[in-house]
Amino acid sequence: MLDAAVAYNKYRFLGNEFLTWLWFIIETKQETLLEIESDMISLEIGNRIVLENRKNNNLETITIKGDEAGLEEGILAIKKGAMVTEINLVLRETEKKWQFNIKGESLNLSGLKTPETGGVESKDDIEGAVLEKVYLYEKIISFIENLYKYFISVRVSENWGSSINQIKKWVLE
Repeated sequence: MLDAAVAYNKYRFLGNEFLTWLWFIIETKQETLLEIESDMISLEIGNRIVLENRKNNNLETITIKGDEAGLEEGILAIKKGAMVTEINLVLRETEKKWQFNIKGESLNLSGLKTPETGGVESKDDIEGAVLEKVYLYEKIISFIENLYKYFISVRVSENWGSSINQIKKWVLE
């Protein structure tokens, strides 16, 4: 069995592959996401994406920020071999919206903004408000876990080469 630190360093690239694949899926195959979360209306790139390109022991970091920022530089970076290392996502359901950052290296979520919850008007409402907030957090964590499980099933399948070719085609369009 691998030591935890060794395993972490050996497989941490998977998170960056996951985020790069996720960007591709968001742009080209939203129906795949609906298989994972049927209540979802859309998953969108938010206001920040970070890419890294490691070449010849040099690290190039590209950060794209802004609500209406174009992602052309990100596509160009992927063409040059970069991978997404952090991304801001917006998940929408009928009348709900979550926004959060996810890091590829550790799959940590940060900056999570959940949909608005009902107001607390009395002490009796506090428990309900806490349970609703917990539900909203669990929903997004469960979504990311299921999405990552789906990615891993694709990643270890014989069809991974086909997925790579589709991503290359998307980048070159």
